[in-house]
Amino acid sequence: MNLLAFIMQTGGHIAGWRHPLATDSALCNVDYFVSCAQTAERGKFDAVFFADSLGYPASRSAETFEGQETPKLDPLLLLSAAVPLTQRVGLIGTASTTYNEPYPTARRFATLDHISRGRAGWNIVTSTMENEAHNHGLERHMGHAERYQRATEFVDAARKLWDSWQSGALLADQDSGRYTDASRISAVNHSGEHFTIAGPLNLPRTPQGHPVLVQAGASADGKAFAARYAEVIFTSHPAIDSAIGFRREMHERAAAFGRSKDAIKVLPAITPYIGRSREEAQAFKQELDELIPLPIALEKLETLLGGFDLTGHDLEGPLPALPPEYLEVQSSTRDRVLEAAGQEGATVRKLAYQVAGGRTSSAAIGTAEDVADLLSEWYEAGAADGFIISPPVLASGLETFVDQVVPILQARGLFRKDYAGETLRDHLGLEAPANRYEKDPQLRIRPEIW
Repeated sequence: MNLLAFIMQTGGHIAGWRHPLATDSALCNVDYFVSCAQTAERGKFDAVFFADSLGYPASRSAETFEGQETPKLDPLLLLSAAVPLTQRVGLIGTASTTYNEPYPTARRFATLDHISRGRAGWNIVTSTMENEAHNHGLERHMGHAERYQRATEFVDAARKLWDSWQSGALLADQDSGRYTDASRISAVNHSGEHFTIAGPLNLPRTPQGHPVLVQAGASADGKAFAARYAEVIFTSHPAIDSAIGFRREMHERAAAFGRSKDAIKVLPAITPYIGRSREEAQAFKQELDELIPLPIALEKLETLLGGFDLTGHDLEGPLPALPPEYLEVQSSTRDRVLEAAGQEGATVRKLAYQVAGGRTSSAAIGTAEDVADLLSEWYEAGAADGFIISPPVLASGLETFVDQVVPILQARGLFRKDYAGETLRDHLGLEAPANRYEKDPQLRIRPEIW
């Protein structure tokens, strides 16, 4: 079983920052984020995972409620700070393919992989907020299909750049005076619809070959992209059956690209609410939900439903059927909300608090044993290769999971008691990618600068 720790400011619950257990002075404190990475390493997690966005979240309120979204420190800088203070835990940062360029992005992640001795991962996003476009000189956010077309070309270009130095290219031979073997460095000469890049990268091949690629899109375009490139798929499902179906689908899609099912890890997000008893855990969840103002919860639900107005609808009744126009636009998030709405006992009020509080992550509520049981059930049923753990309140929630749930999983033989390897690929059981220029020398291009 693989475990990643999802670090979202003061917690995975939207009101986590309001809870007395939250580390309220942590939002711009690098020591806090480093300590979360150290806690994950103490629990033998595969990696810590930092999200990112390049804009300010839209809200009807002038005062943003979400402690998850603001402030947002640059994840690669945070992860770099964690490098000398951790030894084994993987370090996954987020970067957008819509508002970045391939060369500097490939270079930043290659740098992180080098300085961490092979622990870097890239969470690939295409960005979602209109404000991000406005912050990059654009009038509107790029359309869904176009974003994924750009992302496809972006990742292709980045992978060429990571391959542009073959093994043994860096000599630094003081006796001969040869610093590099030029025959083992290739230009990439990428020319596409979105990017023209000469290459080569100005860094040698990294310890992992490529940083581990992570992706979370669950739309049709997102799933096609993940099947082609992702090595870790971050997903979310309210029920085990849909998780089993999704993992099976991703294996089939990956096979269509000639990839083995062993080349990808499907990790659903889980938010654990842990108590000494089930009643205490339920009370903890309810306490957090009640810290969300109802208008904020309803706004979140309406947003995830594509702007559907819930004004006047019975909050204690089921979610009303969406008109056809709200179903025309492709949205995996909306579909997950509708799936949750179909669960027994779901009401508009409960659904609003569920999606606002946990962002459609599955909630595991109960004792540490109960949480371990749920993870074990999903894993053994083929619903997951592991999980992305998003504690509702940080840093205490991660410490509780490490201290109480991890030992149970270890005792059951489902999770490691210590790291067996050095790199993130070692932890995840992923092979290093072959270098395209070593595999096919015909692809090598002498850089024009020589």
